[in-house]
Amino acid sequence: MSRTPSNMLSLGTHAPKFELLDTISQNILSIDDLKGVKATVIFFICNHCPFVIHVNDELVKIANDFNTKGISFIAISSNDIENYPQDAPHLMQKVAQDLNYPFPYLFDESQEIAKAYDAACTPDIFVFNENLNLVYRGQIDDSRPGNDIPVTGSDLRLALKSILENKEIFQDQKPSIGCNIKWKV
Repeated sequence: MSRTPSNMLSLGTHAPKFELLDTISQNILSIDDLKGVKATVIFFICNHCPFVIHVNDELVKIANDFNTKGISFIAISSNDIENYPQDAPHLMQKVAQDLNYPFPYLFDESQEIAKAYDAACTPDIFVFNENLNLVYRGQIDDSRPGNDIPVTGSDLRLALKSILENKEIFQDQKPSIGCNIKWKV
């Protein structure tokens, strides 16, 4: 299991635009369609990564806790499906349905969106404010598969709570660690 860290895109970066296939609805959706009133959380995930599987339930809980408060959530998979067929769109749809994802699960077939966001691993988390400027990037919490730290979502939850309370988001943001995005050759 590889342990690739986030690249930590610069705070203040404006969210790159996209139009991608939502594997759940089968519609093409854009960031403008999906952005939240208060904030937008974009996370790069995939079906097979043990780091994502480890936090999947917490991602769903966090989205359910905050999506009624003006914060939207968007999941994107950018993996090469030729070499990693378990991440194909029809299987993305199945995972989303099985786990009751309360957010779209978009497929970045060209991998251009992952590159635009400088995403490196799964999960890789980005939080943008109401103007779509980056205010948080990094880990969900300190839990990793096998380290016996419970998954709480504490870092991401604190960032989202700070946005809702109009407080400054802590600057000591730790990179996420996960499997590298499976780039096409």
